Amino acid sequence: MKGKIGIVVGLTAGYVLGARAGRQRYEQIKDAYLRVYNTPAVQKQVDKVAELGKSAAFALPTVLWDGAVKVTRAATTKGTAGQKLDAALDASKDAADDVKDAAETTASAAKSTARSSSTRQSGAKKTSSAS
Repeated sequence: MKGKIGIVVGLTAGYVLGARAGRQRYEQIKDAYLRVYNTPAVQKQVDKVAELGKSAAFALPTVLWDGAVKVTRAATTKGTAGQKLDAALDASKDAADDVKDAAETTASAAKSTARSSSTRQSGAKKTSSAS
C-alpha cells in the first residue's frame, strides 16, 4: 500500500513540476486534489490514520522504556562481570523481541484499518453506482 501511494504521489509531483501547460493547469490539478482531499470520506480516513499513529506513537516508547529497564536491572544484578554481561545480553534480546512484536502489532493494525476502510469505500461505490 505504501508503495502504491508513493508511486501516485511521485507521478503527480512529476507531472505538476514538469507540466508545460503552466500555472493554469497547476491550479486545475490543485483544485481537483483539494476537492477530493476535503471530501468527508477522505477526511474520515485521515482522522483514522492520525489516531492510529498517535496510539502507535504511545505504544512503542513504552515497550522501549520497559526494555531499557530490563537490561539495566539485568546488568546490575549480583555476580561476576561475565554473568552480568550475559544477563544484560539476554535481557536485550528479549527487549528487542518485544519491540519487534509491538511494531508488528502496530503495522498489522494499520493494514487492517486500511483494508477495512478500502473495503467499505469500494462497497459504497458499488452501491452508489447501482442506484
